[in-house]
Amino acid sequence: MTLPFFSSPCRRACAVALPAWVAIVLAFVAPPGFATDPSAEVIREWIDQLGAEQFADREAASRSLAAAGPAALGPLADAARGGDLEVASRAIEVIRGYLDPPAGEEETTAMSADGDARVAPLLPFPAAVAAALEAERLLEALAEGPPGPVPQVAATTLEYHQLGMHEAAHERLEALGAKLKQDYLSMSTGRRGLEVILDTQWKGSAEDLRLLPRLRNLRQVAIHGRKVDEATLALLGRLRGLETIQLYATGVSDEAVAVLAARFPQAEIDVRKGGKLGVGGQRMVGPCQITQVVAGSAADRAGLQIGDVVLSMDGVPVKNFEGLTDFVALHGPGDSIEMEIERAVAGKVPQRFTAKVVLDGWN
Repeated sequence: MTLPFFSSPCRRACAVALPAWVAIVLAFVAPPGFATDPSAEVIREWIDQLGAEQFADREAASRSLAAAGPAALGPLADAARGGDLEVASRAIEVIRGYLDPPAGEEETTAMSADGDARVAPLLPFPAAVAAALEAERLLEALAEGPPGPVPQVAATTLEYHQLGMHEAAHERLEALGAKLKQDYLSMSTGRRGLEVILDTQWKGSAEDLRLLPRLRNLRQVAIHGRKVDEATLALLGRLRGLETIQLYATGVSDEAVAVLAARFPQAEIDVRKGGKLGVGGQRMVGPCQITQVVAGSAADRAGLQIGDVVLSMDGVPVKNFEGLTDFVALHGPGDSIEMEIERAVAGKVPQRFTAKVVLDGWN
């Protein structure tokens, strides 16, 4: 779902009213990217016309700048800082229009500066994406400016845009088989956020993963049982705010993991060959006591129970649950592990025994 943007009335009265400014910024702007290739001088004339006395002249200038292409973005941002509230409001409107790149190279009908309908080619997709990124950067810079109406309007524009992008991306990713969990709790920071899991149910492509940066408050990305290529790794490296990256049975190399680790020095990157035991526990707390057994999992089939303490795996001592996960991470689906277990028995000495577990895979 994309939030609607409403047309705005005459704006001379908004010089002292911020709510009216917000309405102005959310006004509809024609899609950007038309191949008019105007000169810097022509762009400057259009920007000057944003403050014209006649409403029709201001509207025509807005349409022309919306169709001018990326060359207009820098001058528009400068105009927004110029002190004229009418010009600033319309400049922000036009910049906002560049935030949504087209789905690809296509044609669309729009109004030209003189009011006539025309058909013009949109920018090629890579150029449109670059323009969208530049528009977002400029709005962020405006929002971080000295306190005043312009930074507030720029911040509001970004907020509404990002909310609409988040909801649309959320729906699309789920339709492609991604699992999105809103109340994910980061064990390292204690903060809650969004988790995205891509497993064998994922039907999308690497290109569809471009939707991930549109998600708000994304804390964890988990890829289970799917091969990860260089394009996917490059995209993961551009995500902001990630605290955990899970790569289970992805075939990712140690060198690629090192690159990710350098990009996210504060994040946890959990890489495993793909073996799955199916238990839960307190990570940093010893001893390694099982607090959860997934029904039907390898651990369940081997007879493990909640409350069992894992003493060793294939003869290697296990101090805590993190040690257990590190050991399992070295094994793939179908591998067998001998686990030494201690189980409490009411009124008796704890029972010790060995359980042989055949690991599942992540799917």
